Amino acid sequence: MNAFFKRCFDLIVSLLALVVFLPFILFFWFCMLIDTGSHGFFFQKRVGQYGKLFTIYKLQTIQPTTNKISRLGYFVRKYKIDELPQLLNVLKGDMSIVGPRPDIQGYYDRLEGENRKILELKPGITCEASIKYKNETELLEQQENPLNYNDTVIFPDKIRMNLAYYYKRSFSLDLKIIMATFFNIYKV
Repeated sequence: MNAFFKRCFDLIVSLLALVVFLPFILFFWFCMLIDTGSHGFFFQKRVGQYGKLFTIYKLQTIQPTTNKISRLGYFVRKYKIDELPQLLNVLKGDMSIVGPRPDIQGYYDRLEGENRKILELKPGITCEASIKYKNETELLEQQENPLNYNDTVIFPDKIRMNLAYYYKRSFSLDLKIIMATFFNIYKV
């Protein structure tokens, strides 16, 4: 897919989505402000395109005092409401609507060989791997060693899926992923 066309698509979709979802973002920001006892937003450095770090925006779902997901946080995460502020990341050009989910340092930035092609892509709000692992938190909570399970099972599978996306990416595939995300999360 042409990079210019993808960027135009990202700008149009993120602007329209922000107009539509701004009341929801503000409402849930206020709810998370109270529920988590924090400032309501979560900021974290993530690895972006070409390994460049950027700050991702999300709604805060973890209570800072207990370091556990808040009561409302489970709902907000389940329906990916906490991800809506990332539309600002798309507007800024740090992210795309569709692309590999950005991770913390120590994962994508350490890829080698052909797998490094993933870093040529802008990270996205959604991708095929995020659809498959939409319940990743719950899956990891069931593991005896969650970090090991992530590093040996989930992350390698995400690499495989994201590399496949790198080679077959197209506008029609992006539309398919956006629709699958919507239908998968909201069970329409």
